Amino acid sequence: QVRLVESGGGLVQPGGSLRLSCAPSGVTLEGYAIGWFRQAPGQEREGVAFVSSSDGRTDYAHSVKGRFSISIDDAKNTAYLQMNNLNPSDTALYTCAFVSGLFYFGPPTESDEFDYWGQGTQVTVSS
Repeated sequence: QVRLVESGGGLVQPGGSLRLSCAPSGVTLEGYAIGWFRQAPGQEREGVAFVSSSDGRTDYAHSVKGRFSISIDDAKNTAYLQMNNLNPSDTALYTCAFVSGLFYFGPPTESDEFDYWGQGTQVTVSS
């Protein structure tokens, strides 16, 4: 059973930065992908950023491209989502998701492709 421990959310002013962490435990490291999804009240869940562990390939939603960066620190077995130049539209509950496997054509990006989900961490961008 895989558990995902998230941290790093909080309140930040517009233009500010936050870094979210997602640490999977109970995994066999043949390869995996991490995705970050977010959901604001009254809105549908949106995929934000994705990374595969085997080759580090990433993918991003158009709304965050150039501002967010996803990465994996193999030594710490932790995935990070660096969020810069945040604006109020980024306010949401951010949840990381995990799926094991080797992804030769880039990481999965759809929510139904992921098997395990964290509990979520709130990000609020407000002055």
